[in-house]
Amino acid sequence: MATYKPKNILITGAAGFIASHVCNRLIRNYPDYRIVVLDKLDYCSNLKNLLPSKSSPNFKFVKGDIGSADLVNFLLITESIDTIMHFAAQTHVDNSFGNSFEFTKNNIYGTHVLLEACKVTGQIRRFIHVSTDEVYGETDEDAVVGNHEASQLLPTNPYSATKAGAEMLVMAYGRSYGLPVITTRGNNVYGPNQFPEKLIPKFILLAMQGKPLPIHGDGSNVRSYLYCEDVAEAFEVILHKGEVGHVYNIGTKKERTVIDVAKDICKLFSIDPETSIKFVDNRPFNDQRYFLDDQKLKNLGWSEQTIWEEGLKKTMEWYIQNPDWWGDVTGALLPHPRMLMMPGGRHFDGSEENKSASYASNNSNQSRMVIPVSRTSSSGSPRKSSLKFLIYGRTGWIGGLLGKLCEKQGIPFEYGRGRLEDRSSLLSDIQNVRPTHVFNAAGVTGRPNVDWCESHKTETIRTNVSGTLTLADVCREHNILMMNYATGCIFEYDANHPEHSGIGFTEEDKPNFTGSFYSKTKAMVEELLKEYDNVCTLRVRMPISSDLNNPRNFITKISRYNKVVNIPNSMTVLDELLPVSIEMAKRNLMGIWNFTNPGVVSHNEILQMYKSYINPNFTWVNFTLEEQAKVIVAPRSNNEMDASKLKKEFPELLSIKESLIKYVFEPNKKV
Repeated sequence: MATYKPKNILITGAAGFIASHVCNRLIRNYPDYRIVVLDKLDYCSNLKNLLPSKSSPNFKFVKGDIGSADLVNFLLITESIDTIMHFAAQTHVDNSFGNSFEFTKNNIYGTHVLLEACKVTGQIRRFIHVSTDEVYGETDEDAVVGNHEASQLLPTNPYSATKAGAEMLVMAYGRSYGLPVITTRGNNVYGPNQFPEKLIPKFILLAMQGKPLPIHGDGSNVRSYLYCEDVAEAFEVILHKGEVGHVYNIGTKKERTVIDVAKDICKLFSIDPETSIKFVDNRPFNDQRYFLDDQKLKNLGWSEQTIWEEGLKKTMEWYIQNPDWWGDVTGALLPHPRMLMMPGGRHFDGSEENKSASYASNNSNQSRMVIPVSRTSSSGSPRKSSLKFLIYGRTGWIGGLLGKLCEKQGIPFEYGRGRLEDRSSLLSDIQNVRPTHVFNAAGVTGRPNVDWCESHKTETIRTNVSGTLTLADVCREHNILMMNYATGCIFEYDANHPEHSGIGFTEEDKPNFTGSFYSKTKAMVEELLKEYDNVCTLRVRMPISSDLNNPRNFITKISRYNKVVNIPNSMTVLDELLPVSIEMAKRNLMGIWNFTNPGVVSHNEILQMYKSYINPNFTWVNFTLEEQAKVIVAPRSNNEMDASKLKKEFPELLSIKESLIKYVFEPNKKV
């Protein structure tokens, strides 16, 4: 069997647990291999995991997202990458039950971006895709033979489903485009550096704190555990000896129930399992057993080296010596963690500060750490600004547009890394970024619409109410103005504000629309934010932009509906008003503002403009509110907002119809 020898390897997600051990091992054993690490430093990543590799001349770190096609293509070409080891993924099953869309985005879309980049560049000689044993689904309790690589994939939770989906893409690119792919499916891994949302580090940290160890259900679920260094060696073997087009299970025949794992940890700490173990509610679905046939990998020369007792003892000793490796992990130690967390302690000697989307090497030959650089003016000298914005909602529509506006205006900015519900992570952001203003464009509006909020009320409250209030409070403590993008969908036409009357709801009017849970939470938090004198609340309505391909764009939505209602509404043209919000921050304006263009426009008027400017053959059908109610879960808000306060502050502000023509339809004109 020929041995494969790579030259330039890209490892995705290598600041995470397993991949960091693989990276450090390759750096240590193969000084002639050049290793480039790409990691967006999500909540379960830590640059300290890569400290053993930091000083090596054949190591480079790049902070970035595998979902960025431009970045991935740039790295493959400029770094002459010939091998990819793709570890980057969301992996915690509990999180997938509460935030499954993030798993689809990271695990499937991110993988797709990588594969497409490989196809386009045509230079990849190996693509090793890291999957999981969970794609096989549950193994029969009495099975004596484990799942082999040709077994059917039957995932049972959102996490494993996204990993199975990613595998299908990998297989398809191998068959359709001849991409040299190899897939691995591994058992549970444990050891130093693991983020404590996982069972073993969670139990160890809880035992260290004298707290009970929470066990889902009755603890009879069976799992197989491999020590991290053994797994790193397995990837080393697969990299060099694995055959293209093949799948390899990385597993062990030694199984343990969850209750046995807890008892073994109690034994290490000399504590009584009877009083230290607490049984809690089970997951929505919890596979009873995963069992792999690992003979194929053994045929390549790999075998498990670390016995359970030795590995567990090493792991315990490491966490005792490094209790603050992950910072504040209180949320991860809960029995059922649901939110992605932002732990502290993620710095490489301060090099993580002042992040932006631009990168440069800290030495001339670009062989070491890649660190962010400040943006420069056209003359090459750094821009000087008394402003610095901290923006939350990077992956959202408004948050993304804000970043682009700041770049265009030369305003220094950074995106917040903390979750709004996690006060400690927000404090960390404030301390690291030291912003003059905070922009909150994060929030739950529903996936794909507000009907989602009706069945996910606690998640909606967590972000829209608790998270927003926490951010406002943290900003107030630091005397920082918070620009809060809220909603005007808290009103509906009534006797005092009838349709077609021209009488709009003012900033002083009390919300009167309670038809959707989303609107309830937004009205609730707006009322509470009145107690904070450092908040500027911007009531956005039915946002529209010149990007007619964006599915969040109101015009895009209604142009794709089978039927639409026809009701005049106040709306927000983002191309005109988002720059206004930045100006409002510069002026340090506060209080509540109806953040819409003056006047109203109906659905039919917008679609007629669409027909006149974009598609002369476009047709649509109207239906009534009563008919609409039959196809939606929650009623929708319809109203007119009084924008005279905003118009007085910004006299140049266009009416909604004028703004639509200038900023949306004229730039997209095809007729």
